[in-house]
Amino acid sequence: MDYTRKFTEKLSVEQAKIELLNIAYGNGDTFFARLDPPRTLFLWYCYFGIAPWFIHQEYILIGMLVFMVITTYIAKVSPLIIVILCLGLLGQGGYLLIIALFFGGNLTTMLPLLILTTKLSVITLASVTVFCSMNPDKLSNGLLKIGVPGQVSFSIAYGYRMLPSLLEEYHHVFQSFRLRGKAPDKKGFLFIRSIAYFVKLAVLSFYPLLLSTAKRARTTVEALETKGSMYGFNHPEVKRLKLEELQMTRKDYLFLIGSFLYVVCLFIFL
Repeated sequence: MDYTRKFTEKLSVEQAKIELLNIAYGNGDTFFARLDPPRTLFLWYCYFGIAPWFIHQEYILIGMLVFMVITTYIAKVSPLIIVILCLGLLGQGGYLLIIALFFGGNLTTMLPLLILTTKLSVITLASVTVFCSMNPDKLSNGLLKIGVPGQVSFSIAYGYRMLPSLLEEYHHVFQSFRLRGKAPDKKGFLFIRSIAYFVKLAVLSFYPLLLSTAKRARTTVEALETKGSMYGFNHPEVKRLKLEELQMTRKDYLFLIGSFLYVVCLFIFL
């Protein structure tokens, strides 16, 4: 019972909100957070997000996966994100294997699926490492540094910042529907009635959330226009002053060169 209680606490909405806040703001002391995120991490991710699709040697992909696991550990990625990632990869590979076996495949079909899963794991872990190492401000500055328009970079950072609040508000709306509604008296076979009831409430809870989000976005736009944000978005001197402290150092170059040499060594020795 003690393990069940701990597992239930980990799945609570409050714990999910805390994990999202840790992802956004709690990794500022890691090695990757101290790099120059706008260019170093974006360049690093572009390589490890594209290169695995053109690599078919199993041992090289496994070596890249081991490297991604190490970088994910160094980045202090939330266990909740890792669990969701593993469930997604297992579910995707599992249903592909079942479909392949159903349509006349055999156990040899597992090898291509395992290669595909390894490639997806490398790319996904690289994505998690990069975006868990940048808070919304650094992400916005990074997008500005590579030439993304100010309105777009602000919108992405704003959505990233608002995720915990939206999750909490969705939970409040869902609970209000439960308080005003009536659960089925009989749960039905395999709890089918209870599942249908909660699925219906989950769908209905999105409509008030959408209206609240639209109202909040309108208030944010009005506040930005009042403070003259459009001037800052459209004038290069404001952008230059905002990003002048972002400079790549020798540590950034060594990290990029070291990551590239690691993959080269895998090709040479494996």
